Amino acid sequence: MFDFEKHIVFEDDVILVCHKPAGLMVEPDRNNYPNLLQNAKDYLKRKQLIELPYIQHLHRLDRPTEGLVLFTKEKAFLKHLSEQFANREVEKYYYALTLKSPPLLSGKLENWHRKEKKKACIVDESTAFAELAKLEYQCQEKNKLTLWNIKLLTGKYHQIRVQLSHINCPIIGDTLYGSTETYKTNAIALFAYRLKITHPKNLNSLDFNISDKIIRELEYLF
Repeated sequence: MFDFEKHIVFEDDVILVCHKPAGLMVEPDRNNYPNLLQNAKDYLKRKQLIELPYIQHLHRLDRPTEGLVLFTKEKAFLKHLSEQFANREVEKYYYALTLKSPPLLSGKLENWHRKEKKKACIVDESTAFAELAKLEYQCQEKNKLTLWNIKLLTGKYHQIRVQLSHINCPIIGDTLYGSTETYKTNAIALFAYRLKITHPKNLNSLDFNISDKIIRELEYLF
């Protein structure tokens, strides 16, 4: 049973940051699977003692990805926060584990990306609806594994997963993009460990970071 309250990283009167476990969807789908948004609403319903509390996520993580998700509890600030994401003012950092290392242990990946149904593809620039996907990375080789520290510069569908797969470094457990290794049930070795935003009310810079927790979780592999 998922205990939403135990996964709260930060909460004030305007925003809430939650550490989403792998295997849980962020928002509802047509199959009505359990999801983080409904858990957030149920939590506020109990806390505020109102039937229909307002809370809305600002971004999504893939179901098998673990990590930080930002919500707002005040509709008046939804536009300000959404514009931070749209204008790429939010900084997003991820860890990923692969069996293989890239040719360069640090650098930048830039590819033309297109979503095709429930999968992303790397395509030529001239391909219809292609968008430029960019990320920066640094890698460490540990015990026959490669730990990636990634700064996401654009936020495309399955971006990290498809870009790493494209250079023959699929994320461990990500069978959709070519991994032949298992990780955990309903999970891949991808973790959204850090999120930097501007508070929409007081305009303070906020830096949420669960790096230590994620690294402790992975220590058994190293």
